[in-house]
Amino acid sequence: MADPSSYRPKPGQIPDSPGVYKFRDEHRRVIYVGKAKSLRPRLSSYFQDLANLHPRTRTMVTTAASVEWTVVSTEVEALQLEYSWIKEFDPRFNVKYRDDKSYPSLAVTMNEEFPRVQVMRGPKKKGVRYFGPYGHAWAIRETVDLMLRVFPVRTCSAGVFKRSAQIGRPCLLGYIGKCSAPCVGRVTPEEHRELAEEFCDFMAGRTGTYIRRIEQEMRDAAEEMEYEKAARLRDDIEALKRALEKNAVVFNDATDADLIAVAEDELEAAVQIFHVRGGRVRGQRGWVTDKVEAVETSGLVGHALQQLYGEEKGEGVPKEVLVPALPEQADAVSQWLADRRGSHVSLRIPQRGDKKDLMATVQRNAQQALVLHKTKRASDLTTRSRALEEIAAALGLDSAPLRIECYDISHLQGDDVVASMVVFEDGLVRKGEYRRFQIKGFEGQDDVRSMHEVINRRFRRYLQEKERTGEWTEEQAAGAVEEDGRPKRFAYPPQLVVVDGGRPQVAAAKRALDELGIDDIAVCGLAKRLEEVWLPDDEDPVVLPRSSEGLYLLQRVRDEAHRFAITYQRAKRAKRFKAGPLDSVAGLGDTRKQALIKHFGSVKKLKQATIEQICEVPGIGRRTAESVAVALARTAPAAPAVNTATGEIIEDHRETEDHRETEDHGETEDHGEDDGGDTDE
Repeated sequence: MADPSSYRPKPGQIPDSPGVYKFRDEHRRVIYVGKAKSLRPRLSSYFQDLANLHPRTRTMVTTAASVEWTVVSTEVEALQLEYSWIKEFDPRFNVKYRDDKSYPSLAVTMNEEFPRVQVMRGPKKKGVRYFGPYGHAWAIRETVDLMLRVFPVRTCSAGVFKRSAQIGRPCLLGYIGKCSAPCVGRVTPEEHRELAEEFCDFMAGRTGTYIRRIEQEMRDAAEEMEYEKAARLRDDIEALKRALEKNAVVFNDATDADLIAVAEDELEAAVQIFHVRGGRVRGQRGWVTDKVEAVETSGLVGHALQQLYGEEKGEGVPKEVLVPALPEQADAVSQWLADRRGSHVSLRIPQRGDKKDLMATVQRNAQQALVLHKTKRASDLTTRSRALEEIAAALGLDSAPLRIECYDISHLQGDDVVASMVVFEDGLVRKGEYRRFQIKGFEGQDDVRSMHEVINRRFRRYLQEKERTGEWTEEQAAGAVEEDGRPKRFAYPPQLVVVDGGRPQVAAAKRALDELGIDDIAVCGLAKRLEEVWLPDDEDPVVLPRSSEGLYLLQRVRDEAHRFAITYQRAKRAKRFKAGPLDSVAGLGDTRKQALIKHFGSVKKLKQATIEQICEVPGIGRRTAESVAVALARTAPAAPAVNTATGEIIEDHRETEDHRETEDHGETEDHGEDDGGDTDE
């Protein structure tokens, strides 16, 4: 590990101007490329105290052995040079977006004498018009098949074209009217190129002109009583309309735009792009990348723009680029895009309307792509086994933790403090084993005390089950299930307890286990900020490699516990906000609440009733009636509703609202069912 001070430039050596810099390792390999509006402050930031650097930046500067830079005149030149160097050197510490698969595009080879329509993958070639990319090649072929009725452009390979020219007979498409057969001279090269250009114009979104022209030709043929020609033109129009229907209309103003969305976590980021041409979604693509450098969303957007448009020119760069966050040096990026297009490019964040709505759809696709990328790795048996083995090795366990339980605390500024317990067995979720807890031991916000309480309650229940069934052995496993075959609550012990948090939460969980005399269950914590794994007795965290399957599994466990906890906390908060005055009466359940409301008609009339009248309701005793009367007497009367037009006081308004509120509350009562989980309250 190199000391950054050993290669730090001397004061005054770094120029105060735009430029691009490279960090090299001891073998002279370029490991990082960056750009800066001013090189001096940017490079100086890398040579501060290592403790103040982001862990990924710290790893990069300690791996490097030298730094060099190139001065340029403008920020746009710096952007272009950075892109070129990243493509040339492929630095290990730069974010690099790679396609999760090779997306096919519809290509028209305008660089040939007789342009050909075909499906193409891979890098783009000069002189070829591209449309897409598409999710599936068959979608391209279906669209082309419909359009060949109107634009009979050549689709055959060079070998088939040459063979047909030699024998003087076209292929099958030439006979059925889906190719103009330039191979046998039915059309001249100029006429065939004009067909190809019309095909490209239609695919680029200029559709109205051609449809109107064909409709006019159809009407003219009908007037001249050429009914067969009119019928053929009618079928051509239907074919074009069916081709258009395959692309969803999202904008009514023939917008040409690319919408880019980014979903990220601490280790990875997924980007999704929707290509909109002529107001229709013409293509979609996406990437997933490791976050090998310390980068914010704006930086990820900047890298994505470089990846997307670094090789594009002309119409390959749309008029609008909509992003979730503006990249650093947004003006320079906009100018760079404009230079590549040859005209102005609008780079902005959509704020309202259809474009904002479509951006939300793209964002959901990006989030789903990131989730799918992570779950793919967890769905494979071999991958799960490797993940468990890596966790066991990193934590020093005797065997792989086949059952993992994770705990998380959730609250809103100290209110509605709850906890969750999620279970993974063999690397897969067991939602039927989930549990939820209300924090009962104290008031206020204290995640450490909350974690101690939850761990204590969960494993105290485990010890109670263990006492009833005896020691946990294979022979006594049948004693840990109910008569219906379901496992008893808290009957199974985990091999590993994971808590969401750092050293304080881990210490609290370990202390709770020690107080119960449990010493055969491992404990660790996953700190979200840096994804570090903390062990109870270690001063320093365990840092798993970013590509570790074990770290991916721990992340999934932690994220699921967080999701389950916050879902419960929000449900409790919503329930509290909807609470009525009868909820404070101890021992008064939903059935008797409904009976009271049904008997009196509303909460307002119930407030006016005497204790003797309340006792007349079936199931309500005098003690309960007194509690109801006291609870209702404590509630402050609400201000009367007033008709603002007439000034009239609406007497029945509050009564109706009270009645509706109580009915709604009865219907939305939380019975502890959420994703198969149970509640320990």
